[in-house]
Amino acid sequence: MESSACKLYHVDGFDSRQYLEMYFSDKPEMVFAEETLKFPIENLTKAFTAGLIKGEILVDLSIGPMIHHLYAACEFFKHIIVLKATDRCILELKRWLDTRTGAFHWGHATQLHVDAEGKREQLQDKEEKMRSAVQHVMKCDFEKENIIEPLDLPPADCIISAWLLDVISKDHDDFRRCLGKFSRLLNPGGHLILFGSLNATYLTVGKDKIHILRYDEDLARKALAGEGFVIDCCKVKERKVVSDVCDAKAVIFIVAHKEK
Repeated sequence: MESSACKLYHVDGFDSRQYLEMYFSDKPEMVFAEETLKFPIENLTKAFTAGLIKGEILVDLSIGPMIHHLYAACEFFKHIIVLKATDRCILELKRWLDTRTGAFHWGHATQLHVDAEGKREQLQDKEEKMRSAVQHVMKCDFEKENIIEPLDLPPADCIISAWLLDVISKDHDDFRRCLGKFSRLLNPGGHLILFGSLNATYLTVGKDKIHILRYDEDLARKALAGEGFVIDCCKVKERKVVSDVCDAKAVIFIVAHKEK
């Protein structure tokens, strides 16, 4: 599928609940668990428990209404600010945060987190900590230089961005520009944590094909260096299951810090 024939995530949107069901659920037919659940949870748990990534404010810039990747962070940051491009994502996320009827069930991801931390008895406590830590869910516009205009946010000590650069970047130059916009929200010395899909061109949500920028590890490394980041950790996991729902060949995890 040519990427040009696909919809743009932040312009056209997609069905947020369908996205969660297809890529993050605990259904037997959900084939992405290794890449979307286990790999992020294990690596984020290791990154945060190492004790080098901490502070007051963490900003999340991630695709869709996913929340599970923030469990590890809520132990180390007092304030988590989530920025979303679409109203549907915001509504879906707030449904879980406010414990409303019909919210997506993240219990399987919570269990993976507490197991990874060796704290199996703290399942309910983990969800309560998360809800307390996420203090703001705000809309942003990735077409603007200041994506939160006209608002101002205090500089973040950490930014997590999961699979978002993949879908909002139209080409490699745009990837670098978007990365620069993220960087401007981050304190000097602060950390940027990225997840992305390598050598992908699309993902499917229901009947919609969503554009993914095709890039490799080398481009990601060069883009980060070009924006003044030093990479502390980089891991790549090859996909084991082939599916025509998404043509990604691997998932990448990067921790980098912004040079002072």
